[in-house]
Amino acid sequence: MKKDTRSLRGECYCRAVSFTVHDVFEYALYCHCSDCRRRTGAAAKPFAGAPASALSITSGEESILRFGDGVGHHASCDTCGSLLYSLVRDGAYVHVALGAMIDPPTITPQAHIFVGSKAPWDLICDGLPQFEAFPTH
Repeated sequence: MKKDTRSLRGECYCRAVSFTVHDVFEYALYCHCSDCRRRTGAAAKPFAGAPASALSITSGEESILRFGDGVGHHASCDTCGSLLYSLVRDGAYVHVALGAMIDPPTITPQAHIFVGSKAPWDLICDGLPQFEAFPTH
């Protein structure tokens, strides 16, 4: 990470788990897939993606419940259930749940993904681009 990169704080609802993440996010999106809806209980999961090395657990490592394996998992607090991050793209990136952030990142969501599987009651009204899948440029 660059020396002058801001370090942002995040934590779960019950504060059993806290983390820092360098503000080096490469993208931020709203995911409307059925898995993210079930994980969050919301219409979409707002997240920001960064290299996995940008994230550090600062307390509560023992309280993290990981669903998946070492190269792809979703990490939640095993006490309160808050989604913290997902390890994706063969373990190279983390998708940090923006709702778990204390400090705001410099990036904001740029698009909606997996809109083809969004809930029928979910109306997207913000004018951001919409994609059927994860955009690959």
